[in-house]
Amino acid sequence: MSDPTVVIPNRRQILRAMLASATAVAAGATAFEVAAPPLRAQSKLTPDAAAKQLVDGNQRFAANQLTSIQQDLEVLKSRTAEKQEPFAAVLACADSRVPVELIFDQTIGQVFVTRVAGNLVTPEIIASLEYAVAVLGVEVILVLGHTNCGAVKAALTAGTVPGQISALYPPLRRAAEESGGDLAKAIAVNSRVQAELLRTSSTVIREAIKAAKVKVISGVYDLASGKVTLT
Repeated sequence: MSDPTVVIPNRRQILRAMLASATAVAAGATAFEVAAPPLRAQSKLTPDAAAKQLVDGNQRFAANQLTSIQQDLEVLKSRTAEKQEPFAAVLACADSRVPVELIFDQTIGQVFVTRVAGNLVTPEIIASLEYAVAVLGVEVILVLGHTNCGAVKAALTAGTVPGQISALYPPLRRAAEESGGDLAKAIAVNSRVQAELLRTSSTVIREAIKAAKVKVISGVYDLASGKVTLT
């Protein structure tokens, strides 16, 4: 005989209990994430100093005087397995000829990199860079174009292309119009335009700029010389 004091829950009650439990866990996780202090970069750099560190690293790269590759990869892996503490974030083109860490002579865990053809600002890119600013504490964001960019070149002609490649055209239209058909100018203009979009379209980045916690800059990487010129 069953105990009359024991109540066996039905399926609906079980589902309600599971949902309530999941909601409580999610709420707890959200509260923890909000309360948790942001990670800080590897050194207490100012935004200007962080930008200079990237420029100095690029000068070493262009002069074939790299220092990052001399560091012990095993030590680097052990230091970054559980966390990352980059001092800079870079929005670069997806072009395979632009190895971001290498051209700035930086190594594992030092640069938070986002990449998309044409180094365009998209909602996903904004979200990623907001994470870099709000959680990882990067001090500088660099929007990096490069010479002979295929995406910008295609946008200048706006010709017929297969698949969804033409989706790149609208975000690049302003650079194409302001350049007067000059590819090099269009590439530089696009880097500046995308940097300005980051400054204005993200509340997180905008507030960090106002508080002098981060700086957004733009530049162009020269495929031939290896040098980055800030625009």
